[in-house]
Amino acid sequence: MLPVKRALRYLAALVLAAAVATVPAATAHASDAPSSGWNDYGCRPSAAHPRPVVLVHGTFGNSVDNWLSLAPYLEHRGYCVFSLDYGQLPGVPLFHGLGPIDKSAGQLSAFVDKVLTATGAAKVDLVGHSQGGMMPRYYLKFLGGAAKVNALVGLAPDNHGTTLSGLTKLLPYFPGAEDLLKATTPGLADQITGSDFLTRLNEGGDTVPGVHYTVIATKYDEVATPWRSQYLTGSDVRNVLLQDLCPVDLSEHLAIGLFDRVAFHEVANALDPPHATATSCASVFD
Repeated sequence: MLPVKRALRYLAALVLAAAVATVPAATAHASDAPSSGWNDYGCRPSAAHPRPVVLVHGTFGNSVDNWLSLAPYLEHRGYCVFSLDYGQLPGVPLFHGLGPIDKSAGQLSAFVDKVLTATGAAKVDLVGHSQGGMMPRYYLKFLGGAAKVNALVGLAPDNHGTTLSGLTKLLPYFPGAEDLLKATTPGLADQITGSDFLTRLNEGGDTVPGVHYTVIATKYDEVATPWRSQYLTGSDVRNVLLQDLCPVDLSEHLAIGLFDRVAFHEVANALDPPHATATSCASVFD
């Protein structure tokens, strides 16, 4: 029988491996992001699209690999597009979003201020994938972000935590395992259903006044589970199931954020509601 300490480390490794297995290898460093169009600090928002779009990557992602498709998609439509890295752990390159989520929200706050200063815009719109669709809610609720953000669009956001397809339910059978996760990868521990972080985040309501919320989910999500827990409740919320737009769309947690153009079309609608057009399976050609 394995010693207890080794067993705890083994379980933590299983949790990490399961998460990493669902994320493609990082394809570029954040510093490799294009200097024009995407992360172009000389970009000035147009009258048609007066707010810059800030893209917020998910767990184990970074400011480039998560947005190789969506950033150009939005830039082609005339938006000033920016992305940041957050939640870095010392000695862990490329795979970010692992640090304490409240600290990550502080990094987002500083980045939004940088974008607003550079572009001269009054507000930004946020688009996030997975943790990147949930973490900004802390910024909006506790760090003054509501005054600087018009809309938050979440692609498969784990707004009420995740069971990781039931894997997290094994943690109580390994005493000390959750403490080990908190110590080594607090950003993962914060996302477990019922965590102290999520309890504080969702206490008193999911939303704050003045911000438009959109959640785009897929019923085939295997990471932010159960998928209905992604939905928000509030007076200015639109919850969308991808399969209601295109029944044959089989995208799961990664695909909805990385390359699904049906989901991207709905993101574009959320960013510009007055000019929204119907999203359907044909939106892959848009």
